[in-house]
Amino acid sequence: MSTRAADAPSPGPDGAAPARGRTAADRATAHARRTPLLPALAFLILVTQLPFVATVLISFLRWNALAPENRGVAGFANYRAVFTDPALRSSVWTTILLTVTVVLVSLLLGLGLALLLDRSFRGRGLVRTLLITPFLVVPVAAALLWKHAFFNASYGFLNGVLTWLWSLFGSASPPQPDWLTSTPLAAVEVALIWQWTPFMMLILLAGLQSRPADVVEAALVDGASPVHIFRYLTLPHLRRYLELAALLGTIYIVQNFDAVFTITSGGLGTANLPYTIYQTFYQAHDYGRASAQGVVVLLGSLVVATFALRTVSSLLREESAR
Repeated sequence: MSTRAADAPSPGPDGAAPARGRTAADRATAHARRTPLLPALAFLILVTQLPFVATVLISFLRWNALAPENRGVAGFANYRAVFTDPALRSSVWTTILLTVTVVLVSLLLGLGLALLLDRSFRGRGLVRTLLITPFLVVPVAAALLWKHAFFNASYGFLNGVLTWLWSLFGSASPPQPDWLTSTPLAAVEVALIWQWTPFMMLILLAGLQSRPADVVEAALVDGASPVHIFRYLTLPHLRRYLELAALLGTIYIVQNFDAVFTITSGGLGTANLPYTIYQTFYQAHDYGRASAQGVVVLLGSLVVATFALRTVSSLLREESAR
């Protein structure tokens, strides 16, 4: 017998291939599974990562289209300008106020609607479809609907209702407030709440329908009131779903541009971070500073997204453990 034959690994007692052979086969199988994904990965890098790298590089440049002769490397000057810009600080506060208000109010309304749809009644499917409809409307169309059909001072629905109410009392001069001028931020918030409440409702309704029915029935048999069931059973069960809905809603609403641009055009203190970046890029033509603003906003969004991913992963672990 040759030395090579003697040193070759012998098969196991069950005739299985040696460990080194299995490892090579597994490696070949893994490569065969991953190879078809390479075009998708290359496309993803091309359309997401390369533009981000370009944005980071531009953020370190002094590049204003209105002053082409003053172009060069700015270092961290754009970032210093971002953090010292009063308009950006105001837009940060507006973004926080807009996001918190929309998320909290839509979350409370979505919880109420989810509790309603969790009950059995005639026409529940139709009601559920109608309640989901606002979320399916194109954001720009929804903003135009609220701007012209509801908030318009001349022919809007709100002033029409006020005129009808005043006519019941015989008043000749009903109030005709200009909602977009007197309460611009509230107008944007109302439009976003109307659009995002169905999103919260769907997540919370899924959480309600995943409750163990036997636990609720046992609590009813023991004499627990609906208030106690909601407080001690429903709310603890919905905690992860509430966190998930709030975090996902925060990620999307922080990036909202359509409602602010369409309803108020960023005027009267309604300019949020995306609109401020739009102004810097398309109106001031300061590409370096706009890129720095975008990088700062992206880093802030990544912080929120990290909490959202942790919440989603913990929710999935809890569901898989059941």
